[in-house]
This record gives sequence, C-alpha cells and structure tokens, in this order.
Amino acid sequence: MDGLISFFASHHAIRAETLLKRHGHRARLVPGPRELSPNCGVALRFEYARRDEVLPLLGEHRVRIDGVHFYQPRTDGWEAAQR
Repeated sequence: MDGLISFFASHHAIRAETLLKRHGHRARLVPGPRELSPNCGVALRFEYARRDEVLPLLGEHRVRIDGVHFYQPRTDGWEAAQR
C-alpha cells in the first residue's frame, strides 16, 4: 500500500478505515508521519492507484481529510543510523 491519507482528527481516520474495508479496499491505520501532517497522529495506508475510487467514497460519507500522498517509508535504515 503506497498511498497515505492524513486527517484533521483521528475519528475521521477510524471512520475512513471502516468505510474502505467495508467497500473492499485494502486499508490500515498507521502512525501519521510528521513530515506530511502534524494535525493528527493517525494516517491511513491504502492503494494509491485506487484513489479515484477511494476519495469520492470518503467525500460521500463526509470523512474530512487533510491530504492524500504517494508515500513509501524509508527502508534503508536511515532512522536507526541517526540515533
């Protein structure tokens, strides 16, 4: 899952995860990366290629989002090296 949706409040993130799963989309709540959104500590991973299906669905159900991002976390050990 290479998409990430950031939210203004965690209850919107929880609603989004439930809604997407109910409609057959892969979705998982994750800690929100600070570099993308400092508003809420929770973000939602999803399939970015399906954003044209996901975003209208969230809009129809009045799930308020902060932003939609193509996001792949670093896997090169950079964070561990900084500690």
